[in-house]
Parts: sequence; structure tokens; C-alpha cells
Amino acid sequence: MAKTTLIAELGNLVSEARNPRTMQIDLMTTPEILAAMNAEDARVADAVKAELPAIARAVDRIVQAFREGGRLIYMGAGTSGRLGVLDASECPPTFGVPNTMVVGIIAGGDSALRNPIEGAEDDPDQGRRDLERIEASAKDVIVGIAVSGRTPYVIGALDYAKGIGATTIALSCNPDSTIARLAGIAISPLVGPEALTGSTRLKSGTAQKLVLNMLTTASMIRMGKTYENLMVDLSVSNEKLAARAIRILVEATGCSADEAERHLAAARNNVKLAILMALTGLDAADAQSALQHADGFLRRAAGQSGAAG
Repeated sequence: MAKTTLIAELGNLVSEARNPRTMQIDLMTTPEILAAMNAEDARVADAVKAELPAIARAVDRIVQAFREGGRLIYMGAGTSGRLGVLDASECPPTFGVPNTMVVGIIAGGDSALRNPIEGAEDDPDQGRRDLERIEASAKDVIVGIAVSGRTPYVIGALDYAKGIGATTIALSCNPDSTIARLAGIAISPLVGPEALTGSTRLKSGTAQKLVLNMLTTASMIRMGKTYENLMVDLSVSNEKLAARAIRILVEATGCSADEAERHLAAARNNVKLAILMALTGLDAADAQSALQHADGFLRRAAGQSGAAG
């Protein structure tokens, strides 16, 4: 793309506009700078709120894909790509799912998580190749993340995903963006110009993080990964998580910490199984069978086994 064309295109983006409220930010004191940034950040939640209907449609489609053996795949470049990789990497320890269930891919590969890769976002074919590499299929949900809504790498990925029949979702922070028009579901929180012109790691990045939190968290709740508001499928992989597992068991059942440890040992650190055993008095084998009959939903399994909950 010719430089003059790109300059003109960027000039039409809300995310690249100058913010009239921060024109004097270079003259502000430290408290004034922070107050100005905080005031801008306060606008983000309302921008995301306006997109809740689209986010809900996306979550329902993700849940359907998970139930059919599909994956949630994030595609992005720069900050957007890093946020996608971050959200994906948090799912296995938080919800006890395999690391293939939610996948984050960043333009330029893993080295781009720490270092800028020149030109990586400008190659639409690489977006296609990255999806081919992980054997993306019609069962998957592909989320293209780009604040501008015009990143070639993301456009290439969504175009390929659409061609193979996958569900496509666009997450951008500009109205009627290229990826929004391309995708089946468009999520476009309009946070307005950044405190620093074009620094989209600020409000735009915050909005993206909020949306990604919603996509995975709501989907995992719908998949039975929680009991009340407790994370009952977390992976007990370190001392902090072991302590959290005991606390969750105490909160869910009212048992003592010592009793919680005994139930966890009997359940081989399967928190959900341990809770059901504590609630119902079932042994590990029968509790596991009850969970299977309840499709992994602990509240349902507890009710079917005669426990309160």
C-alpha cells in the first residue's frame, strides 16, 4: 500500500485521532497526567457494555464449537496478538482445559511476544499459513483482533477462516472496520482517541482485554467449569493453586481445611470431584460417574445425587 494512501487511511480511524482532552498532557504534573489517563480509562467499560449483544452471540457460538470438539483461536499482531496469547495461556490453569482448546497466535511467532517483528502484520498470507499450520477447520471459531480493523495479517486469517467455513469474529475499536465487515460477528467497542495519539495499548488494549476475558470466562462457565462463582476445574499445579483448591473446597462445602485436604487427596487433586464427594458422601468412582451423567456440571450432579446446591 502506498505511503500516502496508508497515511490517509490512518487519518480516518478513531483510534488514531488526537484527543482534545489531553492536548496539554506534556505540560501536566504527574497527578494531572494520571487523572487524565484515569478519566479516559473510565470510558472503556461503557464502550464494552454497548457491545454486550455481539459478545453474547460470540460466546454462544464458542460454546457450541467447544461442545462439537472445536477450538477458539485468537489471531492478532502486536499488542492485540499479545493479549490474545495471554488470554489463551490463562485457560489451562484456570479451567483445567487442554492447551489446544484455546489457542493464541501472534504475527511473527512467539518471538514477537517480546520483540517487534518488522513487517509481520503486513502479510495476509502469513495469517492463512498460520491457520493452515494448526489445521484450522470448520469446527473452530477464529477471532481476529486488531484495534484498527485493517491489519493485513488478521484480514488474511479471517478471509481464510471464512473460506473453510469456520465461525469468524472480529474484535476492533473502529466503526465499520474491514475486519468487522468480513467477520460473521463484529465486536467493536468504540473507546475514542487515546490519551497519547495512536498508542492503542492504552484504552483500546484495555477494551480488548475486557472482551477477551468475557469470551473465555463466559464460555467456560457455560461449559460447567464453575460451581456458583468458584473455579472448580482449576489445575492444582503449584503451592498457591493447592492452597486455593483447599479454600474453594471449604467455601463450596463448609468443610474444614483438614477435611478439604483429605477429599482432595482422595480425588487426586480433582477439585470438582472432591467437592461433589464432600457434598454427597459419594466415593471417587461414584462421584466421577455422577459428574459424567451431568455433563461435568457440578451443581447438576450434586442435585441429582440428592445434595443441596
